[in-house]
Amino acid sequence: MGERCDWCGDDPLYVAYHDTEWGVPEYDGRALYEKLVLDGFQAGLSWITILRKRDNFRAAFNGFDPNEIATWGKAEVDRLVQDPGIVRHRGKIEAAIKNARAWQQIEAEEGFSNYLWDFVDGHPVQNRFHSMAEVPAQTPLSQRISKDLKARGFGFCGPTIVYAFMQASGFFNDHLVPCPRHDAVAAMG
Repeated sequence: MGERCDWCGDDPLYVAYHDTEWGVPEYDGRALYEKLVLDGFQAGLSWITILRKRDNFRAAFNGFDPNEIATWGKAEVDRLVQDPGIVRHRGKIEAAIKNARAWQQIEAEEGFSNYLWDFVDGHPVQNRFHSMAEVPAQTPLSQRISKDLKARGFGFCGPTIVYAFMQASGFFNDHLVPCPRHDAVAAMG
C-alpha cells in the first residue's frame, strides 16, 4: 500500500478528511454550495483552519441552506462578524450571502450540481500526479469556471479557489498515484 498524499500531514482531523472526503465526487447542490463557500473562506488561510471550524460554520450558517442564507442581510452579517467560532471576514460573509442568491438562480435554471458537472462532461477528471510539485494551483478550466461563476454573481471564487473546490469535490481526482485513495476515488467516478 502506498503513502497517502503528504499535504494532510499527520493531524488526525486532516488525515480523516483526506481518507474519507477529499476527492470523493459530490453531486448534491447544497453540499457543493457549502464546499465552495468554505473554500472561499479559506482564501489566505490554511485548509486545516477551516476544517477545525467547519462545525462552527455549519451552526452559524444554519447548515448552509442557500435558500435561507439568500434571505439574510445586514443583521446576519453583523451577527456573523461577531462569531469567534468562524472566520470573521465581512467580505467573505457577504460573499456567502451573495453566492446563495446566485446559487438559487442556477439551481432554478439547471441545478447547481448539473451546472458544475457539465464543465467536466459529468465525469471526474482522473489526473495521474506522482508528486505535489506536479499538481497545479489552477488550470485553464478553473479560470473559465471562476469567470463564469463571477459573471453569475458569485464572489470569492477565483481560479485557485475554484480548483481547490473542484479537487475537494471530486471533479478532479488529484490524489497522488501512490496514495491508496487515488484508485479508490477513481473507482467512484
